[in-house]
Amino acid sequence: MFDTLKLLFSYDFIVRAMVAGGLVALCCALLGVSLVLKRFSMIGDGLSHVGFGALSVAAVMNVAPLAIAIPVVIVAAFFILKLGKDSKVQSDSAIALVSSVAIAIGVTVTSLSGGLNTDVYSYMFGSILAMSRTDVYISAALSVVVLILFFVFYHKIFAITFDSDFAKATGVKAEFYNMLIAVLTALTIVVGMRIMGTMLISSLIIFPTLSASAVVKGFRKVVIISGIVSVVCFFAGLYSSYSFNLPVGASIVLANFVVFSILMIVGKILRK
Repeated sequence: MFDTLKLLFSYDFIVRAMVAGGLVALCCALLGVSLVLKRFSMIGDGLSHVGFGALSVAAVMNVAPLAIAIPVVIVAAFFILKLGKDSKVQSDSAIALVSSVAIAIGVTVTSLSGGLNTDVYSYMFGSILAMSRTDVYISAALSVVVLILFFVFYHKIFAITFDSDFAKATGVKAEFYNMLIAVLTALTIVVGMRIMGTMLISSLIIFPTLSASAVVKGFRKVVIISGIVSVVCFFAGLYSSYSFNLPVGASIVLANFVVFSILMIVGKILRK
């Protein structure tokens, strides 16, 4: 095992994936606590589909993928929240509507351009081999921004997570902080798609929170445990991927599922 770990750290692309992926996993876990408790967890899945559509367009235009994906996904997050406020369109319907249109655009553009190229494929299913130094710098910078903003506005996020109406009545700008969470989620989804892929990135938002909630109560405890679980599962998945020649994204999701299953059993035992 130690020889394998030593060998892992000898590869630059693995180290790049560890740095970028570890930060993204932590961001997903922290934001996921608020999103899951607000029953808005599937926004990650919807925004990842929007990201795929944007990246497909960027690939055809031969421009920097993140330059297109970041603003498009942020706008989509605002649009989903705006639709969700309309009583005629529930939040889950708004997510489904936006994500299905985005996927349709991505598939159409990809088809017209001659099918999936390597870059689009890596964003769809994830690939640590595709992580360049520039990708790592951008991912790390954006992840640090997300983490700083999360901790700076921690108490406001806590307030709107449990009772948005009461928070608004006490003077908290609930709409602003809901938008802030959406923007931070959009940034995290875009930078995480490089490793996890469009199809699996939303799992990093959902699994750690559910795992933490199975054994602890209280917002702060769930945030801390979910962050630890997410980072540990990321490294476990990365290690398994290298050791058994498995897809990285799928390995990380399976690691999360195993931990979730174990903690569910532990939680039931503790409650008895």
